[in-house]
Amino acid sequence: MTSKKLVNSVEGCADDALAGLVACNPNLQLLQGHRVALRSDLDSLRGRVALLSGGGSGHEPAHAGFIGKGMLTGVIAGAVFASPAVGSILAAIRAMAQAGTAGTLLIVKNYTGDRLNFGLALERARAEGIPVEMVVIGDDSAFAVLKKAGRRGLCGTVLIHKPSLPATPRSDPSLRGSCLWVQVAGALAEAGVGLQEITERVSAVAKNMGTLGVSLSSCSIPGSKPTFELSADEVELGLGIHGEAGVRRIKMATADEIVELMLDHMTSPSNVSHVPVQSGSSVALVVNNLGGLSFLELGIIAGAAIRSLEGRRVKIARVLVGTFMSALEMAGFSLTLLLVDEPLLKLLGLAAKCVVPVLERVCTTLLGLEEQLNALDRAAGDGDCGTTHGRAARAIQEWLKAGPLPASPFQLLSKLSVLLLERMGGSSGALYGLFLTAAAQPLKAKTDLPAWSAAMDAGLEAMQKYGKAAPGDRTMLDSLWAAGRELQAWKSPGADLLHVLTKAVKSAEAAAEATRDMEAGAGRASYISSARLDQPDPGAVAAASVLRAILEALQSQGV
Repeated sequence: MTSKKLVNSVEGCADDALAGLVACNPNLQLLQGHRVALRSDLDSLRGRVALLSGGGSGHEPAHAGFIGKGMLTGVIAGAVFASPAVGSILAAIRAMAQAGTAGTLLIVKNYTGDRLNFGLALERARAEGIPVEMVVIGDDSAFAVLKKAGRRGLCGTVLIHKPSLPATPRSDPSLRGSCLWVQVAGALAEAGVGLQEITERVSAVAKNMGTLGVSLSSCSIPGSKPTFELSADEVELGLGIHGEAGVRRIKMATADEIVELMLDHMTSPSNVSHVPVQSGSSVALVVNNLGGLSFLELGIIAGAAIRSLEGRRVKIARVLVGTFMSALEMAGFSLTLLLVDEPLLKLLGLAAKCVVPVLERVCTTLLGLEEQLNALDRAAGDGDCGTTHGRAARAIQEWLKAGPLPASPFQLLSKLSVLLLERMGGSSGALYGLFLTAAAQPLKAKTDLPAWSAAMDAGLEAMQKYGKAAPGDRTMLDSLWAAGRELQAWKSPGADLLHVLTKAVKSAEAAAEATRDMEAGAGRASYISSARLDQPDPGAVAAASVLRAILEALQSQGV
């Protein structure tokens, strides 16, 4: 006997469900002729990467429930538990291109139909010249032996869509303040990060994640019988989100016992699909209702999972409890663990966390040097170098008070360049503006250490091109050039951020001091007799001091 479902028709239930969601939300729109839901403000996404996901219906609120600012741009829905049509996926990708987005990332759960259909749409879009990438998420931790199909895509996929985990940090005070660590696809796209870097970051996060489900009952597609049956004393372990059988059936037990068994299975090194969680690890925990579990049971399970993990000396950074990826009416739940190690914390959250302290330290340093820089400048110019840099510092301080800063390094440097061009004044303002404008460009696509080294190179090249100075001409370029040579080491695998930056700062300071004995070849000082130039160049001193302030700020943040 088929189960009872409140639908209008079996054939139209997926269309009706998606249309109902859109009707409830003015921020969503349907793509005419396709089972596709999109953000209604596509015009605001010009120049940013679009994120498309989807799959079979029946997993609500996944995936359409995660469309929005800082999350998915759109979703392509298939029939219940069926992959979306290639034509609909391609239509969604084309809609992103027409909106002027900077390419599209497809986030796909690892099922054969989804891989094939999304993959075919990707290839056709690329043939039309549309930049598209795809990440296939496989987070199933059920199987001890993996076949060619790989791990199934389960609830962990939701962590890729969402911009952050809003729950309060737990357990470890050192984790507080690192709320940006799970800025995965959604937040990165909103911040203006490039397609290639978002793809790489999502792939890195997905490798540190695992999900395991358990159920007290099966589910049934509208118009069909349940996919399997369980006796009153049985529980299905390691099942999929389409009612597929799990790895084994176990006897009914207490919530504590079942959760303990699940975590043992998920973290056992003998399981090839395990999450390498051990004593001292930090994790995000998702307790996901597969559809038919009561809230009372869900709370009991969440408590059991937390106690079990803390008993294993695992630090719990975030907890999400609720219905995120269901399997229709299945009375079951899944646990997802996302391993959060220090490199991942630094990769995903460090820049945003440290920007304000860095800029504050730079401003304080420049204001403290104002009179000293003016004194140095009186011998070579009009004595306003300190005043000019002080003006820049005060403008930056006002900017910091005005509101949140841009999240991406590209946007941050671009905004800062405009600020200095408008508010700093003088040749220094123009040169720093040129430097930052050029330096921002390599950071569009990537923000790893090699990209920052490339940014330094680009900035130096722009300064030389338009300022006509060269190393040895007794200008601010001398300090920055010396630092840039040291920062080349960031392009080497395994480079240490602070070690290289420390050497760069020392080289910049030595270069600034060396300008004392140089003959001015560019700038206003070039018109002055070298006999009168017996002090370091003020611009070089200021540049070295800025680099020193950046280093000290990063050190104080525990980088």
